Amino acid sequence: MIMDGVTQIPDKTAKNEITPEMVAEHGLTTEEYERIVAALGRAPNITELGIYSVMWSEHCSYKSSKVHLKTLPTEAPWVICGPGENAGIIDIGDNQAIIFKMESHNHPSYIEPYQGAATGVGGILRDVFTMGARPIANMNALRFGAPDHPKTKHLVSGVVAGIGGYGNCVGVPTVGGETSFDASYNGNILVNAMTVGLADKDNIFYSAAAGIGNPVIYVGSKTGRDGIHGATMASAEFTEDSEAKRPTVQVGDPFTEKLLIEACLELMASDAIIAIQDMGAAGLTSSSVEMASKGGVGFDLDLDKVPQREEGMTPYEMCLSESQERMLMVLKPGREDFAKGIFEKWGLDFAIIGKITDTGRLTITWRGEIAGDMPIASLVDDAPVYERPFVAGVKQALLKAGDIPAPDDYGDALMKLIGGANLSSRRWVWEQYDHMVMADTVARPGGDAAVVRIHGSEKGLAMSTDCTPRYCLADAHEGGKQAVAETWRNITAVGAKPLAITDCLNFGNPEKPEIMGQFAEAVAGMGEACRALDYPVVSGNVSLYNETNGTAILPTPAIGGVGVMASIRRMATVPFKRYGDVIILIGESKGHLGASIYLQEVLGRKTPEELGAPPPVDLAAERRNGDFVRPLIEEGLVDTCHDLSDGGLIVALAEMAMASKAGGIGAEIDAGFISPSLAVPLHGILFGEDQGRYLIAVTEEIAADILRRAEAENVPAVQIGATGGDALVIRHEGTEAVKLSVSDMTSAHESWLPTYMSG
Repeated sequence: MIMDGVTQIPDKTAKNEITPEMVAEHGLTTEEYERIVAALGRAPNITELGIYSVMWSEHCSYKSSKVHLKTLPTEAPWVICGPGENAGIIDIGDNQAIIFKMESHNHPSYIEPYQGAATGVGGILRDVFTMGARPIANMNALRFGAPDHPKTKHLVSGVVAGIGGYGNCVGVPTVGGETSFDASYNGNILVNAMTVGLADKDNIFYSAAAGIGNPVIYVGSKTGRDGIHGATMASAEFTEDSEAKRPTVQVGDPFTEKLLIEACLELMASDAIIAIQDMGAAGLTSSSVEMASKGGVGFDLDLDKVPQREEGMTPYEMCLSESQERMLMVLKPGREDFAKGIFEKWGLDFAIIGKITDTGRLTITWRGEIAGDMPIASLVDDAPVYERPFVAGVKQALLKAGDIPAPDDYGDALMKLIGGANLSSRRWVWEQYDHMVMADTVARPGGDAAVVRIHGSEKGLAMSTDCTPRYCLADAHEGGKQAVAETWRNITAVGAKPLAITDCLNFGNPEKPEIMGQFAEAVAGMGEACRALDYPVVSGNVSLYNETNGTAILPTPAIGGVGVMASIRRMATVPFKRYGDVIILIGESKGHLGASIYLQEVLGRKTPEELGAPPPVDLAAERRNGDFVRPLIEEGLVDTCHDLSDGGLIVALAEMAMASKAGGIGAEIDAGFISPSLAVPLHGILFGEDQGRYLIAVTEEIAADILRRAEAENVPAVQIGATGGDALVIRHEGTEAVKLSVSDMTSAHESWLPTYMSG
């Protein structure tokens, strides 16, 4: 390692020269350290080493994922800004833009669930409002370990409380998401947070600094010692000593965040801001480096001017602190007093901590001496990009439904699914979130997609988060396709036009070829689906090293989708609404039971070999079926629609019945709608998870018209039964295979999670 005999900038806080052990502790390899020395022409001091370590971390540099992410489609006529800024931006007409992104806060949430989840919400809110948008909705995707694991209940309680505590206090509704359980997350839970904001299309703010000599402004909360090494921690595996990393978890203050939102939006209504960036991972370091890099300029920062809430902070601590509720901005000359007045009015710190230079360097002074001097290009462009070796995953065999055992009792099997850990009601979760604040939520949590009204109009915004990790484990390429298609289908099911996605790609250690293979194949599948569905990626986040003691999580490429509808008055929802409606199944059913939740939860199969291949995703059929269903909703013909996913047809029917009005509207179904020539057994018909399917419920007159239209457009559509009574009744070949009262199903469905959490 190039250390001996190389000059260093002295650091008053460093008692020793940089050692190989210090380099390793900062998550850098020997080769990476040598690149730093070559870029500087000398050895770094400890502050510079810390800055390079966070900027070159997996979390900030995407060094293992960048080559694959570049293959994703990111453009469309409605895309204003794709990946590369704080969040993605799409045009929804009427001079309105939607700004949205999803990010992970996995490692911090495992170590300290309340603050980890809370600051995850705070961070993603800042990514959105820093671009000029008022946040109008939060979503999340949560994954916990097995229910019987000793830490799971504690983690669920803390994470849900943290999300609710922060979102509720800041006044942004949490309108939907997903929560699931699997033993692979026992030592590494996933907390993925998403925020959607609304901005004027002609008043969007970016992060590229400009104007030599212009002031660099710090606003928000004071800097403390919380969160130091947060980005580095997020770029490493967990071990038994993970609890010792608790000091790297940030502490959030949602009330300060609310003040920061209002102050920033007030200043954004003026012409004072040239560039703005939130202080997220790596805090002051990443925000200053990213702003300077994008603008092609340098920054001189005086750390003595940084507002501090703790005494004796070193340059290393100030540069790497991830204290929350802080922003960095560049103002037009002469507008400092105007801006200061706004932030002081809102009770927030405001400080001029530096200026833009033409040096292309980040120069840090402290107590009158240089504490760091680094080329901006080196911190960004010299970050290593790895084309890590990977191996394709083993493709599991496609299982035939006829070779899979049927349940002894179909009703018992259904009750086990809807009353179990993964398909039971999440009401206990979302009732802790204020999902109605701002008074624009029109489709609440629990449906296929959440819908919020664009304030002051009839226009609606639909959003969904989804992923099926067991599919990704069996076939990462198909799993990536399915995750994208599922959100597209969820948004379509409420009658909205899907426009774009954000993603949060959660995987294990990329240095293992099999894990890198999962990542590469999932991204390839995502890209294929995005192109087929005209559904580009506009923002996202990669979270790697999600494993503990060498055991990785299931590959989990979580997708957040956003779409728009012309009028919320023509919106479909899940519940049956009338007795006597005809139930129509859209899409082809072949009884695919591979990788199904039936195999996992009812038959107890766990290994990839036992679960087999997931259902294939026919993207042409997906597009055709969705484009058929959506106009039916837009025209006001369909107000009841539900996509089929986990648990297949029987679970979808149960969910529609359980969501119906007080007392419950049941349904009577004839399961003989599949041609006998296909030889699909009843359990394949009921529990198969074939993709691209929807259930709709309409009056008889409308049903006849829809079936005619479907035939004319070559869309598979079949009448399978009608609503009525207070039970779900399914008949097959003259026998009653299932008869369950809606009230009994609802009781089982609603009770699992509250009982588990209170037990």
